[in-house]
Amino acid sequence: MSSRRSRSRQAGVSTINDAQMTELISKLQQLIPHDISQTRSSKVSASKVLQETCNYIRSLHREVDDLSEKLSELLNSTDIDSAQAAIIRSLFM
Repeated sequence: MSSRRSRSRQAGVSTINDAQMTELISKLQQLIPHDISQTRSSKVSASKVLQETCNYIRSLHREVDDLSEKLSELLNSTDIDSAQAAIIRSLFM
């Protein structure tokens, strides 16, 4: 048994077994878009799935940042009382 698992059990922290870990990795792999996760085989290593997931989350963060910047630019260039501004405000409510 690994020392990490031993310490977790000693500290009263719940742990998961290998079967549960495999199931969680499989579920995580299913969440990654097909174009990012090129191999859908059950033989893909957990580290590869975790790496792909981290890369995907980073790309989502970049996309959110880009969209936020575009929204800020749009709001700054729009008259507050315009119909376009009202539509944008309605999207946030």
